[in-house]
Formats: sequence, structure tokens, C-alpha cells
Amino acid sequence: MFLDNRQVAMDSALEAMADSIDYFQDNLERLRPELRDSLKPHYEARAQSMHELQELSRKHLNLLPRDADVERDDYMWLWSRLKSFVGNESQVVIGELLEQERVLMQALSTLFTHPLPEPMEPIIEDCWKGCRALIRELYRLQKQGPKR
Repeated sequence: MFLDNRQVAMDSALEAMADSIDYFQDNLERLRPELRDSLKPHYEARAQSMHELQELSRKHLNLLPRDADVERDDYMWLWSRLKSFVGNESQVVIGELLEQERVLMQALSTLFTHPLPEPMEPIIEDCWKGCRALIRELYRLQKQGPKR
């Protein structure tokens, strides 16, 4: 069965959310403890929103969950590790997290162009606001630079 444009937009947003959460979790040990503690609440809130949207997507959009793209995840992990050889580990991860936010913002922007079931709207708006808050936090952490 083919997905309609609205389902594709929701699927893309859910995938971007999952990718950002996975990347953060996969790279926790690469962040200094104070950075990890600062970012963790953002990703916990995102995980909760993602689960709520997945349930609502099944109920209102007949959208079934998809399998993760393991090869893409492996590539992103390897690429990030290689960049760490020439830069500060935490700063590389922060840069990658910012890129994940840009991808998610694009997916959410596309999703906002479609009519959505009423129960989804506040969750998607909260995701948007959460994304903006996380971008501000990541920029703040990036400006702080590495601790010696």
C-alpha cells in the first residue's frame, strides 16, 4: 500500500525524531558529563512525544512503524568517529546534534503543511518548540567550547 503525502510527512518527522534520539544515545559517552546532563531532558521529552505521535499515527493515519535504517546509522556513527580524530569529541557531537535538529525542523515544517488530526497538533507544536529550545541550548554549549 502506498502512503499519501500526509503519511509520508508524518513518517519523515517520526524518522527524524528517532534518528536524533538514537544519535544522542549512541554518543552519550563522548559528551562531557555536564553536557550530557544539560541535553538529556530535551531528548527524554522528545522520546515521549515521539511515542505519543507513533500511537496517534497508527490510530488516525493508519501509519505502521518502520524498521530502522541500520546501514545509515552505522555510517553516521563511523563518520562522526572519524571527525573526532581532527576535532574536540564533544564539539563534534554537538555539531552533529545541531545537524539532526535541522533535519527534524525540515521534516516538521513539511508536516505542518498538511491537515492533521486535532489530537496531533499540540504534540507537533511542542516538538517544534522543543527543537527550537534544543537548538538554542546546543548553540550555547557550542559557544562555551571545550573545557581543558
